[in-house]
Amino acid sequence: MKRPLKPEERHIWGLVASTVHPLPGRGTPTASQEAARTEVAARIAPPKPPSRPARPREVLDGIEPNRRHRIAREREDIGARLDLHGLDQDRARSVLDAFLTRAWNDGWRAVLVITGKGVQGDGVLKRRAPEWLAAPHLAHIVAGISDAARHHGGEGALYVALKRKPRA
Repeated sequence: MKRPLKPEERHIWGLVASTVHPLPGRGTPTASQEAARTEVAARIAPPKPPSRPARPREVLDGIEPNRRHRIAREREDIGARLDLHGLDQDRARSVLDAFLTRAWNDGWRAVLVITGKGVQGDGVLKRRAPEWLAAPHLAHIVAGISDAARHHGGEGALYVALKRKPRA
């Protein structure tokens, strides 16, 4: 919804509009003609789609390289760690959601999620965790993910960058 113009904005618009002249052979439309045209256009024109459709993210962006380096070198605090070893997929997802919400509410900017590598390096949690982190209901919390440095678990762990909490 558009906001109404302020008096000073209306004055400036009047100054700009007074400098505009119609092209030769065309007259200035009257108010009734203008109203009729917008009414017809409103009846004919299909409704506009939302400006930004809510489509799910399939893949989450990586963490900016400098920020990832700061997290790996522990110059940016890793606020909390979550180990998902031994959990099935359903339980792991619910624990992960609750953990991220709590960490974001506590004001942390980076967390470590340990998924493990799996038996042959292709574990279910390792594969599914990035999908879960890209879920639409976490879009306001998760900024990006990246594989952890070797001393934090390497391929069996993820750094999760969290967005700043908006000021109230």
